[in-house]
Amino acid sequence: MTLSEFTVQRLALMICGDLKGWPYRRGTDLVKFFNQFGFRDVYAQGFPARAAFAEEKLRLLNGKTVLRDVVRCTLEPRLWQDLKANGTGTVEQAAEAMAEQLRYDGYEVLRDGLTYKVRDLSGGVVTVEMPFSQASKLSELLIEEQIKKCREKIDHEDYSGAITNARSLVEAVLLKLEEELGEPNPTNDGDLVNLFNRVRKKLNLDPSRKDISDSLKQVLTGLSSIVNGLATMRNRMSDSHAANYKPGRHHAKLAVNAAKTLADFLFETRSYQEARGLVSGANRRATS
Repeated sequence: MTLSEFTVQRLALMICGDLKGWPYRRGTDLVKFFNQFGFRDVYAQGFPARAAFAEEKLRLLNGKTVLRDVVRCTLEPRLWQDLKANGTGTVEQAAEAMAEQLRYDGYEVLRDGLTYKVRDLSGGVVTVEMPFSQASKLSELLIEEQIKKCREKIDHEDYSGAITNARSLVEAVLLKLEEELGEPNPTNDGDLVNLFNRVRKKLNLDPSRKDISDSLKQVLTGLSSIVNGLATMRNRMSDSHAANYKPGRHHAKLAVNAAKTLADFLFETRSYQEARGLVSGANRRATS
């Protein structure tokens, strides 16, 4: 989160409580406030002007994700209990003023339960790139690293970015599997469903097989639904297209968890069959 110098100065006044309707913070209060974001200051003789101290700390935090938490803690509703009782200010009025200021820097302030949060008005656009290098061999570690990145986006409230990454992870796993199963130059035309069907066939996981139990067929059909769902969610809700509507945290978690389930299953199936000599680079006939 990056703020302009004007907003930094204005936010410092809000934190200090030097504006009408904002709770006042003494020098000791400011030290305690900023220390919760990683500083180790001690209030002592020679302490600078309160607003100057707050500006200095905000400049050091500017451009970092933790700045979102600074805004959230600044708008702690319980700090306004006395002001509201005296009729001199409410947290709702303060949040509106904060939102108006941050809007110039591309952010919005939203009510989140009993507190407030900051969201990027740009929708958190990310650059989509292949998660694995060409030389990488598919492993549990590679998959888990990408899932971690997806969850970090969720933590940063970049829900559309998390959905995009989840879809990209599944695509990368499928392409890598197709390559390792004997396709030297896998074709990637952007059709995730078609790609999944090709890999599923190579792993002999086609639910139309007569020697597969009905229960396993249902599971395999469910995997197809996951792939279709991820492709659809990405098209309608991610940052790769003009989204029809903005995804929420629960949508992003669903996409990421579904992608992890699918990627793990495909990797484990590949490893299981490879260990038993059922598949190889030449893609000998596999059984599930």
